[in-house]
Amino acid sequence: MDSLKENYYGSLCTEMYEMLHPKAPQDELAFYLSYVREGMSVLEPLCGSGRFLVPFLERGIAIKGVDNSREMLEKLLEKAPDAAVVQSDLEDYETSERFDYVFISSGSVSLFTDRDSCKAVLSKMRTLLKKGGVFVFAVDTVANREPDSDDYVVRETVETDDGRRLELSSKSRYDEATGTQYSPAVYALYEGDALIQREEMDFRTHLYALGEMESLLEECGFTEVATYASFDKDIARSNSTESFFYECRF
Repeated sequence: MDSLKENYYGSLCTEMYEMLHPKAPQDELAFYLSYVREGMSVLEPLCGSGRFLVPFLERGIAIKGVDNSREMLEKLLEKAPDAAVVQSDLEDYETSERFDYVFISSGSVSLFTDRDSCKAVLSKMRTLLKKGGVFVFAVDTVANREPDSDDYVVRETVETDDGRRLELSSKSRYDEATGTQYSPAVYALYEGDALIQREEMDFRTHLYALGEMESLLEECGFTEVATYASFDKDIARSNSTESFFYECRF
């Protein structure tokens, strides 16, 4: 059994993710593409296996990617061997290049559950932008809170290309004091009834209330922030939406 660090997408997690989410949702893809202008340089931190980055490349957009999961980047490079991607934690990522547009999709900023860590990442995103550039991202909201469960429950089961069974089990606990949803997961690969591989994931997300992220962005030097409740860019006015989308400039 491989015990993985917080929110790390390992081999079994990556395999299931690819099977369940092979392509970007079209409404979300259109949302991030709506910020692209001709000649822009684009960066996608937390690009994962490339379900957004690859469609950007296919449209001739100059995009680079960063992710800390070797397994996810290997999947990306199977699809786009010439993609310019770097394996790195975001806090450690260094480049002299500055970008017109930086985006982080799928609520992934919520993976930085510690306030100081999240603030460090947001500050890094600001330094990676050209003056006049735009940073766009989403977070999960308190509307995503799951009921607490003490026991692991099978959430997903898929059949792999070689006929094996891959199962995801998880349980859940919400910490009111920190706003963190803890969802430890176990990925188990079976051949018939025999367990072939087992992989743990310490999965956790911070669930945001309206106004919480806005104050962090202000502390990080972003002077223009719009908060949306949908891909149609409706202004967020309550916590009833499952995601907040932020458009940030300085």
